[in-house]
Amino acid sequence: MTVTSEASTVWTGPLLEGSGTVSFSSGVGAFPVDWKARSEGSAGTTTPEELIAAAHASCFSMALSSALARNGTPPERIDATASVTFKPGTGITGSHLNVSAVVPGLGAGAFQRIAEDAKTGCPVSQALAGVEISLEAVLA
Repeated sequence: MTVTSEASTVWTGPLLEGSGTVSFSSGVGAFPVDWKARSEGSAGTTTPEELIAAAHASCFSMALSSALARNGTPPERIDATASVTFKPGTGITGSHLNVSAVVPGLGAGAFQRIAEDAKTGCPVSQALAGVEISLEAVLA
């Protein structure tokens, strides 16, 4: 089965003064976007990179959970954050995954190996193959 996900943006005005609203076909909400937030940071306004970070953190968490279960050590909890870096004039330069997990019966070395494999196998990681993806993984 193939699933297609969709989001749309309505943008008004020129890049520096304009703004837009990102909406998701799932109906989960609409979020404002603008250049100032993207290039300088801003509370209350999202960016394409924040949306990519959300996709990367959730995809990686699912991949890690699946890999841990296949290993016979299903996780009790996974806390994952993705930090996607954007440099105006250059573009997206990387994504850093930071994960802490509670996994009974699994040692730190095995967890690190499984987390690295999940990072590589995550479909969003594969889509971001043109940028550096780093990982910090620890057992809680």
